[in-house]
Amino acid sequence: MIEHQPDHVVILGGGIFGSSSAAQLARRGVRVTLVTEGALAGGASGRSLAWLNAAWKWPRPYYAIRVAGIDRWRTWGARHPGSSRYLRFTGGLMWADEDDGESLRDLFALQRERGYDAEWVARDRISRVAPGVDPSAVAAEGAIFNPGEGWVDLPSVIRLLAEEIVELGGTIVEDAGPSQPIVAGGRATGVRTAAGHEISGDAVLLATGPSVPLQLAELGVQIGTSSPPAFVVFTTPVDLPLEVTLNTPHVAIRRTVDGGLAMDSGWSERSIAVSADGSLQIAEEVVGRLLAEAARVLQAHPALEVARIGAGYKPVPADGEPVYGRIGEVRGLYVAFSHSGATQGLIAGELLADEIATGYVSPLMTPFRPDRFAR
Repeated sequence: MIEHQPDHVVILGGGIFGSSSAAQLARRGVRVTLVTEGALAGGASGRSLAWLNAAWKWPRPYYAIRVAGIDRWRTWGARHPGSSRYLRFTGGLMWADEDDGESLRDLFALQRERGYDAEWVARDRISRVAPGVDPSAVAAEGAIFNPGEGWVDLPSVIRLLAEEIVELGGTIVEDAGPSQPIVAGGRATGVRTAAGHEISGDAVLLATGPSVPLQLAELGVQIGTSSPPAFVVFTTPVDLPLEVTLNTPHVAIRRTVDGGLAMDSGWSERSIAVSADGSLQIAEEVVGRLLAEAARVLQAHPALEVARIGAGYKPVPADGEPVYGRIGEVRGLYVAFSHSGATQGLIAGELLADEIATGYVSPLMTPFRPDRFAR
């Protein structure tokens, strides 16, 4: 158990992990200050495809926390009238790359074994579950339709969480520049902003996305990272009956709150060039190919126009699994670091707040502790 409930927690990072944790702590009566480098949702949360799912062949513990994450989003939807504008459980559709000899039959069998809501859909029945998809683009073997999946617009949620934090007496500091935890005598005592302003606290949560490993390294704490450069293309509104989220061999697509599309892919991310100063260079030809692939799998092959591109580093731990909880080497310092901020955003904030406020570590969290990298 914790020595005592902290009176004031400083949270570094204005994405979904930071804002969710701050709101949960504030609900528990803990005073919070949320500090972010730029604007809220200005990092990875603002450029996420934000597909809510537990569909893949993950180990059981990771699968379990993702399922719990989806559950919390359903609770959010039930408690927030009007949330269907930015949170939709309209299902997910995926199919294999038959050109590479792939099949999703084994994945479908695993989903059924785990009780994950899944249907096998023949190509000639695609239009029944996924209007807006060109059935001829689907693999000949068919596709997996997961009715319980969805997507969320994280900036919309973060704005609502921020309002709640302030209503409950918390403070939000935006545009603080690159800020760092303050450690004295082996204990986290607050945060120092880029301008040198110090905000004291009894505990600190570090939730700065891909910057987490470097900031911890500066404190002598090592956690593994493999955070790659990535980008998401957001289009202007498209007149199309598409509602499901698509995970196809060469492009993933979801709707956006304004009726456009958000899309990314593994191959397009691997094409990013990183300049000597760390800036990311995305070729127009790559964006054009991504748009063309999206149009190819959509009904009537619509002309797609770029509204904006969100680019940056994707926060990915070295072993691909989340890093949550107390840093053993520094008392009062906690961390949230994962590439799946959308699916786990609410559940992670809830469980981290429990740990920070009471010392309770949920069994859902125990496989993902930071100290696994010190072994």
